[in-house]
Formats: sequence, structure tokens, C-alpha cells
Amino acid sequence: MDVSITELAPVNVFYGDNGAGKTSILEAIHLLSAARSFRSHKLNPLINSLCDKCLAFADIDIAGAGFQPVGVERYKSSQQRGHIRVGGETVSSASVLAENLPLQVLSSDTFKLLEGAPKVRRQFMDWGVFHVEHGFHGAWKNAQRCLKQRNSLLRRGRIDPAQLQAWSQELVVAGEQLHRYRESYFSHFLPQFSTMLSRLTALDGVSLEYYRGWEKTKTLAESYLDNSQKDIDRGYTGTGHHRADLRLKCQSMMAVDVLSRGQQKLVVCAMRLAQGYLLGSLRGKRCVFLVDDLPAELDRRHRKALCELLEELNCQVFLTCVDYQDVKDCWHEDTKRKLFHVEQGKVSLVA
Repeated sequence: MDVSITELAPVNVFYGDNGAGKTSILEAIHLLSAARSFRSHKLNPLINSLCDKCLAFADIDIAGAGFQPVGVERYKSSQQRGHIRVGGETVSSASVLAENLPLQVLSSDTFKLLEGAPKVRRQFMDWGVFHVEHGFHGAWKNAQRCLKQRNSLLRRGRIDPAQLQAWSQELVVAGEQLHRYRESYFSHFLPQFSTMLSRLTALDGVSLEYYRGWEKTKTLAESYLDNSQKDIDRGYTGTGHHRADLRLKCQSMMAVDVLSRGQQKLVVCAMRLAQGYLLGSLRGKRCVFLVDDLPAELDRRHRKALCELLEELNCQVFLTCVDYQDVKDCWHEDTKRKLFHVEQGKVSLVA
């Protein structure tokens, strides 16, 4: 699929039959933000079976620099690394892409945020912390380095107690620093999530809690000390920053076990809208939203409520659907938007 789109608006709607290539457009935009797919960590689904690589490039409005060319090239073969270029310069880390093009995705995989493992929710939370706390990325890399070293020691048959204590102490400092970043972000996130959810639907008894990864009654140092033998027996660190989670409940039960699919989607939409709002209010940056198949699981009233919130965020939206009539009346008349028809991998501007 070789596509070039030059006329974009704040709201861009791509419609067409299933399999026409609509989601591939969203994937190309996501590639420019994360150097990977939003549906899979594997690269092969992104690349045409007849090609050995994929390439996406665009002019992106980068804070303080204006519109700059950004390109991402990825190969099927793991032997070839690919390239990332921003403003004509090669960069080595995909975190630069994320900083320049913050994205939120609403798709069929949206439910993973509730159904998936804690890692999925932890990554969601860390996306927000990364964008509002300048020191978070460095602190996260340091914590991961310490965790890797401690786990390496725990996997050994014979453990040097002095070495284990040294890495435990360093991991305590790094882990508690990450916790402070996350806790601070969550204090801003929670009220915005509640506001967004109330705007989308009426759900009684919904609560969202941040779990730091170790017991509330203990310091991280005490947790490592109390669980040291357990960690040695299992060969890895069982508690800490890498076990953090967001726990969503409804009427004191896990929300995923109580809410309908439509209600779950609205809850996740509220979570992602809250992150987009905080990016603007705390950092003065606008988030781009990729919305794949908006009508799925949402009736007209809820689709309209979601679109109104997206308009209020003053963000750029790329949205796909099969039938344009399903979303035609979801926007205010004065909202600037473009309509594109996608058929067999070809994109045509309709209006």
C-alpha cells in the first residue's frame, strides 16, 4: 500500500469496506510515533508480503521547531535495524518519536487495557508520566537496569549477599523515585478520568486505584528484606515498581467482570481522553487520537458524546469507519474536517 495524503484537517475520517486499507493509514501514523504497530509488537503485519520493509514519513509540528520532516523505516529481517530520522537527523531512540508525536489509540484492542495483564495498564500510565515528567524516562531506564542486575544475581546458584544488598539498595532508590512520579501523575489523572467518564455515560460505583507494586504498610526496602528468601527461591524480584498497576472496579468487583463491552469501551475512552487532556493542561501539548472503527460497540448517542469531547480537546483526530453515515452527525457544523474514501489501498479525498 503506497499512499500520500497532503490535505489534512483537525478531524479526518476514512471510510470504506472492510479490508480496504483504512487501518493501515492509522498504522502508518502510529509508526511515526512508536516505530511499531499498535496491534502487535511484531513488524511483519505492517509490511506487505511482497516487500522487505515499510516506510512512513510526514511533516510533524514539533514544539519549538515548527513543522519538521519525520521518517521511520523498518525491515522484516531482524538483521536490518531500519532508520529513524527527525528534522534531517538520524536518531537512535524511538522515545524521540513519542515525545514529538504523542498518540492515543482507540481500537478493537482497547479492551486490553481492562482485560490484559498489569503490564498493559502500567505502560498506559507510564505513557502519561513520560509526557508530563521530564525526568521520568531516565529514572525508568535506571530502575530497569537495577532490576535486571538484581534478577541476574537471583538466578545464580550461589548468591553473594553483599552484592544482592547493594543492588537492592540501588533498586529501592530508583523504584521509589518512579513511584513518586506515578503517584503525582495519578493524582492529576483520577479527577479528569472521573469527569470524562461522567460526560460519556452514567456508571455508578466505578473506582480507579493506583497500586504501587508493594504493600502499603511497608517501605520498598522492607518489602525486599521480607521477601528476600522468596526472591531467591523463585529466581526473580517479586515486588517493586515493575508490579505497579491500575485497578478499575465497579461495585467493588473487577470492572472487566461486571461491565458490558460497550461500557468497557466507554471506560477506556474516558481513560485515554483524560490522558489527552492532561497532556494539554500540564505540558501545553496536543495529543493526536487514532480511532479505528468508531461505531463498534457504541450507539449513536455515545459516539456523539465521544466526538464532542475530542473536539473540546482541540486535538487532531484520524478516524475510520465502514459507513460514513454512522459518524456524519457526530461533529459540530463548524468543526473543520476532511472525508476520505479508501478502496483497495487507494485513498481519495471526498470533501
